[in-house]
Amino acid sequence: MAANGSETQVEVTSVPQEVTGQPRRVVVGAVSWRETFAALKHRNFRLFFAGQLVSLTGSWIQNTAQGWLIYQLTGSKVLLGTVAAVGSLPMLLLSVWGGSVADRYPKRSVIFCTQTAMMLLAFAFGGLVWTGWIQPWQIVLLAGLGGVAMAFDLPARQAFTVEITSREDLINAVSLNSSVVNGARVVGPAIAGIVMAQAGLTVCFVLNGLSFIAVLVGLAMMRLPRFVQPRAPASASRHIFEGFIYVARHREIRKVMLLFALAGIFGWSYSVLLPAYATDILKVGERGYAALLSANGAGALLGALTVAAYGKRVCPRIMILGGLWLFSAMLLMLAFVRWFPLVLFCLAVGGWGMLVYFSTTNTVIQAEVSDEMRGRVMGIWTLVFGGMLPIGALESGFLSQAIGVPWTVAVGAGMCAMAGFVAWLGDSKRSIPSDR
Repeated sequence: MAANGSETQVEVTSVPQEVTGQPRRVVVGAVSWRETFAALKHRNFRLFFAGQLVSLTGSWIQNTAQGWLIYQLTGSKVLLGTVAAVGSLPMLLLSVWGGSVADRYPKRSVIFCTQTAMMLLAFAFGGLVWTGWIQPWQIVLLAGLGGVAMAFDLPARQAFTVEITSREDLINAVSLNSSVVNGARVVGPAIAGIVMAQAGLTVCFVLNGLSFIAVLVGLAMMRLPRFVQPRAPASASRHIFEGFIYVARHREIRKVMLLFALAGIFGWSYSVLLPAYATDILKVGERGYAALLSANGAGALLGALTVAAYGKRVCPRIMILGGLWLFSAMLLMLAFVRWFPLVLFCLAVGGWGMLVYFSTTNTVIQAEVSDEMRGRVMGIWTLVFGGMLPIGALESGFLSQAIGVPWTVAVGAGMCAMAGFVAWLGDSKRSIPSDR
């Protein structure tokens, strides 16, 4: 296909699909900005994209302030892990139900309700901090309630993507959604560091509450086709069980989710320890802590944009395993370096690798699943993603108390790298007969 003006020459070719085993069509010409942001041509996705950018920035402002508040109130690494675990535990218990709800009801309505609930929780958090009544048990309770909302929000939000774009632009939309999350990880902690130092913690929680208005307005403005109620299932449990059967029978989805679970337990839990890492090891204050989160988010943002631009050009196996190994290498360095600029570098490059891995994994799953099963499969994805986080958070909290933060991070890096190696070895053995 020829292009005029500022557009580039684009060619299409057929190549093997290393994750699915099926042929796929990919673009092999030069990358253009129009291709990188292709999903934004859909009006509904633009509204969702803008609303999520504001809302998730507010969420990262609150997350930064919450971690700092916990450690300043108690000085407990175990409580840091406990709060993260309690916030993720509902996803372990309820996400498959959330996926079933997403398949049976309008996804926009589900997301509207969950976002409203999270907005009210943010205002409640801010009120408790403002009055000075905030106690550790209240933080744990609010984290748990937020986790309940997320257990229904994440499957619906993930499955909603194809409804507001198209299958052709799905990989781009998933990657741009990841870029929103990680753009917020850059901006949110930076804003939080300034706000915490200048205006106090209360304002951080109030700003998060206000930020949800943007996504609620965006949802209300969308023009969607009339929702067709699917045939009622024999029972809710049967409806959920069908999702597990689907995943169990689908080898590639099953394999990707298993690797995803191991990375969730041993890899991502490093973020739980960053308040202790900033305070006890680097000896930096609020702004230094915010800088750590922002550096990690900046790298992750670039990783998401990398997948948006090159996701159709590089085979998923390279993106998944390469991203995971790079993330593991940077975690290992992080465990032993103390020079602040080098720490920022490790977090930025590690964030890049993590998001290349994460975004490609999400895209592979979404591309493989059928539309009628999308909500339930993404509910299981949320179960794996969110369910492993409390295990990882508790593991990192207790292990760091016993052997220290640096060695805990090093152990996590080693386990992630080993999981990637086992996955690579399994794929290599499977490919031997076809090479002969």
